[in-house]
Amino acid sequence: MDRARRLLSRRRLLQGAALAAVPAALLPATRATARPRAVDYPLAEWVPASTSNYTAANRPSTYPVDFVIVHVTQETYADTLAIFQNSAKKVSAHYVVRSEDGHIAQCVRERNVAWHAGNWNYNTRSIGIEHEGWVDQPEYFTDAMYEQSALLTSDICDAYGIPKNRDHIIGHVEVPGSDHTDPGPYWDWPRYMDLVNSV
Repeated sequence: MDRARRLLSRRRLLQGAALAAVPAALLPATRATARPRAVDYPLAEWVPASTSNYTAANRPSTYPVDFVIVHVTQETYADTLAIFQNSAKKVSAHYVVRSEDGHIAQCVRERNVAWHAGNWNYNTRSIGIEHEGWVDQPEYFTDAMYEQSALLTSDICDAYGIPKNRDHIIGHVEVPGSDHTDPGPYWDWPRYMDLVNSV
């Protein structure tokens, strides 16, 4: 069952219970039109990147989504969001995960191409997840960050049929032509992949 259906089923159940308790005379005569969801991942907060920092698309129709790319920000969570909102920076990722509590911000809709990999082919075919912290400071890689990021990655893989393995969930350092080293030597890949696969 896809994300929208899972949410819709739960929402309908709650609405049905609420409606059973409301007299028919109090219900509106016409149906309100539904607004599109602001986020693709239900647990994320919408913090949009500047439209100058990504390419509008209609994935997976325009490009298949085959990878999840793991990044480390080399900045604080707040500074990363500010960078993505600065139209002069020409960079973005779909998601940013905060170190302290694993809180997730979505900055670019998954249908669009975020500019995170430094390789156009990989940008078009991936979802980028930034993690607050520095590659040489493992204390930023908290239990909450690993757990929430793994839930997000698992959900993305399920949504697009991406295999949950290291051939498809890769670090920025593994992108061809990349000059980045993230997520770095302290990122615990075995732990992360166990969490991704245990959901």
